[in-house]
Amino acid sequence: MMRRQIFYNLLWKLLERGGTQGIQLVVMLVLTRLLLPEDYGIMAVVIIFVSTATLLVDSGFYDALVQKENADDTDFSSVFYINILFALCLYSVLFITAPWVALFFEEPSMTGTLRVAGIALLFSACNIVQQVIIARAMQFKKLFMSSILAVVFSGAMGLFLAYAGYGVWALVAQQLISQCTMTVCLWLFVRWRPLLVYSHERIRALFFYSWKLVASTFIYNFYTHGQSFIIGKIFGQGMLGFYNRGMLLPNILVSNINGSIQAVMFPALAAQQRNPQRVKEMTRRAIVTSSFFLFPVMAGLAVIAEPLVSVLFTEKWLPMVPFLQLFCLYYALWTIDAANLHVIKALGHSTTFLKLEIVKCITGIVLVVVLLPFGIYAMAIGVVVNRIISTVIDAWPNSRYIQYHFTEQLKDVLPILLLTTLMGGCIASLRLFSLPDLMLLPLQIGVGTVVYWSLARLFRVECYMYVRLHVANLLKRRKDKAII
Repeated sequence: MMRRQIFYNLLWKLLERGGTQGIQLVVMLVLTRLLLPEDYGIMAVVIIFVSTATLLVDSGFYDALVQKENADDTDFSSVFYINILFALCLYSVLFITAPWVALFFEEPSMTGTLRVAGIALLFSACNIVQQVIIARAMQFKKLFMSSILAVVFSGAMGLFLAYAGYGVWALVAQQLISQCTMTVCLWLFVRWRPLLVYSHERIRALFFYSWKLVASTFIYNFYTHGQSFIIGKIFGQGMLGFYNRGMLLPNILVSNINGSIQAVMFPALAAQQRNPQRVKEMTRRAIVTSSFFLFPVMAGLAVIAEPLVSVLFTEKWLPMVPFLQLFCLYYALWTIDAANLHVIKALGHSTTFLKLEIVKCITGIVLVVVLLPFGIYAMAIGVVVNRIISTVIDAWPNSRYIQYHFTEQLKDVLPILLLTTLMGGCIASLRLFSLPDLMLLPLQIGVGTVVYWSLARLFRVECYMYVRLHVANLLKRRKDKAII
């Protein structure tokens, strides 16, 4: 029953992620043609501050409430009120410091954009508990409906403003309207309402677990956002726009599949935290399934990067191609990395989680400092190298917690890696025919898809058989219900 519930909710999460990010991808393609790299560079800096403030508003309470076995309305209401208070305080800080941020980046328009985009903090604070309730109850269908409505409405408004010539303000409006719509929908779909209760003791207990996760995420954001700061200040907003777009496309694809699996697996793992063997089985399934879908997608995207960018984004965006290819490798490894980190969180080892982030941040900073004098592309290579190191580091604790060693994880994904390599070689060889990009691109995508799935079926790859069996069972149950 548990496996069926996980698989069913995984499908809804995939639909939510796939639907929203599919629409976002279309909106992004159109906006990229209408806007300048400098507009995206400005927005990238604004997002750094807003996302960091959003992290502090959440304070790790989402993870703490999902992980807590006996959370009740007192916990939910207390977290709701403390989140609202944090949001008001942090927005005030953003509003006051916005002119200094604009002065630092020598971009006067950042003052207004940061102040308006920061309003999203208030909406975000209002829907955290609703998302917790959805995750704990495994009701991801409600999140799917909320996300779809939010992305459609915000995307339409963003496109309208971009066509009207509002530039970076189209991106600001898109982000703000998306968060506002999401909050309204979640309040309509989730019947929970805060009670007039607040327990400082409950907050303290939750914070004992969550502060380490917040500190870990803050360190991670310091490292990743620090890259954007350096690029924007040293290499300019235009180059930051190329870097940001090169990162965003693989991020959208990975967060669709891997993010869906991890979002469902975290509450499922937390529910089984007293059964290490079961946690190991679920973790292995998450890693293998994520890798089965994402390895070929990332490899294929890296191979077709140049014609894809030329066709979809126009030639003015071709400088983003090297970043896109590098970040395909970065996000392919994220499948293993994220699964291991979710196990550590679900088992309640937030101290270990914090220590890992400190070590990874130190190695990342060292690599950036060493490679920065060699240019922005060398710096990007350093970021990818640090992801490889991080994947090994994050897997190490689980050799003790659930007896799932990194070498065993590599052995599990090795067949998928071999299939991906064969597929990548096939579609790369198609460039020898010197076809126009408009002909080459669909040919590479089609051949890559057919080759990968044919090889998986031919060699009866375990994950392929697993997915095929579950999809067949689901369709059979649907058919039986329809007959009844």
